[in-house]
Amino acid sequence: MLASLLYVLFGRVMALVLLCFRSSEFKELEIVVLRHEIAVLRRQVSRPALRPADRAFLAAASRLLPRSRWEVFFVTPDTLLAWHRRLVARRWTYPGRRPGRPRVSREVRELILRLARENPRWGYRRITGELIGLGIQVSPTSVRNVLTSAGIGPAGRRGGMSWSGFIRGQAQSIIACDFFTVDTITLRRIYVLFFIELSTRRVHLAGMTEKPDGAWTAQQARNFEFSLPERARPVEFLIRDNDGKFTRGFDTVFNTEGIRVIRTPVRAPKANATCERFVGTIRRECVDRLIIANRRHLRHVLREFVEHYNAHRPHRALGLAPPEPRHPPPTTASPTRAGEPAMGVPADCR
Repeated sequence: MLASLLYVLFGRVMALVLLCFRSSEFKELEIVVLRHEIAVLRRQVSRPALRPADRAFLAAASRLLPRSRWEVFFVTPDTLLAWHRRLVARRWTYPGRRPGRPRVSREVRELILRLARENPRWGYRRITGELIGLGIQVSPTSVRNVLTSAGIGPAGRRGGMSWSGFIRGQAQSIIACDFFTVDTITLRRIYVLFFIELSTRRVHLAGMTEKPDGAWTAQQARNFEFSLPERARPVEFLIRDNDGKFTRGFDTVFNTEGIRVIRTPVRAPKANATCERFVGTIRRECVDRLIIANRRHLRHVLREFVEHYNAHRPHRALGLAPPEPRHPPPTTASPTRAGEPAMGVPADCR
């Protein structure tokens, strides 16, 4: 505004300097022409748009002209006084605060809704206590209002735990297995058995064969059981489908180690969604882009891909981190929500 005002004043001063070198007859004629132009403009424009610099210049010019000549302005004296009152009000107006409690921030609101959804048995007072433990001061009434506005009812009337939530809570003790097939250049079909840990998404290649009978699958189960590393939480469940290649001997290998085998319902691929997602991933990104010559070639290709999958490929369920990162994660904030459990049934790498 100050620069605009200085520019306007400079232009008017230069106009006054130029008028000093003109004759009185020329000045009178120019005044008459300007008055006529102003009259024409007043008939066309009912209310002109003024900038702050224009208002300041007109207010300063009004102090130099006698009151009897104020009719030359296209603004009235009341307008000048209104401008002055507006400046005074702006000068002495202080930023006010709306009465009542301050609004709950967006981050706290999302945290309240997340706690309520992941803990159906928690009421608004329990959630308030958990927030106080995190150093967030929110009244129970505010928490209740947030839950009510989001359509979340009281603790006893919320929906129970979903299947995905149950799997997420038990992921540390669950592994899954499945087969996928690859056709070679000579049209021979090779069956590949793999295991995947639901908590870390780490994939284990068990073996491959052209004739997967019951004895072969049972032997691969023994080899996998012996190769499992020591875990802080032992494996308790194994998810598999109803494929005939999984015989009673296959289940017995895991039952003797205290691992319960859970068979998925018939025609329910989402019950073993993690394996199904991995099969789709390895097909799209690896085997469907290559022509496999034989079993040796396939073994080399799968080892390279599984190593890339476990050590480098980002996974959405892990916050865009690989299952076994070779390098420590960066210290910058992750784009996903911090502290979110890294497990979901249908959510995997993509």
